[in-house]
Amino acid sequence: MGFQCGIVGLPNVGKSTIFNALTAGSGAHAEAANYPFCTINPNVGIVKVPDPRLKVISQYIPPQSLIPATMTFVDIAGLVKGASKGEGLGNQFLGHIRETNAVAHVVRCFDNPNVVHVDGSVDPGRDIGVIDMELILADLETVTKRYSTLEKQARSGDKKTQAVMGVLSRVREALEKGKTVRSLKLTEDEQELVRDFHLITIKPVLYVANLDENGIKNPEAVPYFQAVKKIAESEGSQVVPICGALESEIASLESEEERAEFMKELGVSETGLDRLIRSGYALLGLITYFTAGEKEVRAWTIQKGFKAPQAAGVIHTDFERGFIRAETYHFNDLVQCKSEAGVREKGLMRLEGKEYVVKDGDIMHFRFNV
Repeated sequence: MGFQCGIVGLPNVGKSTIFNALTAGSGAHAEAANYPFCTINPNVGIVKVPDPRLKVISQYIPPQSLIPATMTFVDIAGLVKGASKGEGLGNQFLGHIRETNAVAHVVRCFDNPNVVHVDGSVDPGRDIGVIDMELILADLETVTKRYSTLEKQARSGDKKTQAVMGVLSRVREALEKGKTVRSLKLTEDEQELVRDFHLITIKPVLYVANLDENGIKNPEAVPYFQAVKKIAESEGSQVVPICGALESEIASLESEEERAEFMKELGVSETGLDRLIRSGYALLGLITYFTAGEKEVRAWTIQKGFKAPQAAGVIHTDFERGFIRAETYHFNDLVQCKSEAGVREKGLMRLEGKEYVVKDGDIMHFRFNV
């Protein structure tokens, strides 16, 4: 399943630097330079989701290969005031993030006279406001284009269109007032009614505060970071502090040993990018289950609350269609028993049916018949 995350922000806030660090080794690369709009074409990178449980499982069930879950990042050109009307090249790229599941909003939280700020000074509150307004205006244009036609269909008695308009009228009103669709807190059913509009401001947002090397040591002491945190808290969003420059250095090191040594010197146990990915999972309510055997140990991403047949369907639709049952035990059971045989001996292997809700860390073998 995995998920797609669009990266947005003003020019020169560190979007492409962070994207390159995230996707190091994937073959994706975004130009990063000290001038606006150096990212012209959207950049897409597939990132391995770090999960130490994969290696632990492989110690007890040795496979030919380890396959982590993945997520996709889409980096578009920096947006400026007027982007929704075509200013600064931003408008033509907004379409590239309409299909994503979430938005990572990179906000500059450092001073550096050698890195030009498009508005002349660093002000996280203002910068976030500029991006939000451009995305709101882009959504309003999308809604307005179809509003009159749908309104006529609703008047003619079309029940489905009437239901859509019941939500869409509230959406348009919020957008006209300069509010995001997110702020309406629509139910899942209401979101489904307007899903084909691919609204950007309906997506959950994760703020990425890009600090310098001094600021990342104690983000809470940086006023810029506090400003972003305050906005995130007011929206019920999350904020992840990152130093793009340091993440680039870590990503450029060739071996895991070198990266571990460098991080030890920095006094950190995990990269900011790992925190970003983990926060993205939490934001979208995603969890991981595993399949394990001689051929491979593999991580699979599913939505929290998925039942066993839905989880099986992530592997192949035939698995869901012909689902019979799932042999299931938990990662912690394997660690405790040291082998799958040990799990069986202790009676911890369970046969679960169609109503079983999969838990994060479950290890599953599916039985199906098509």
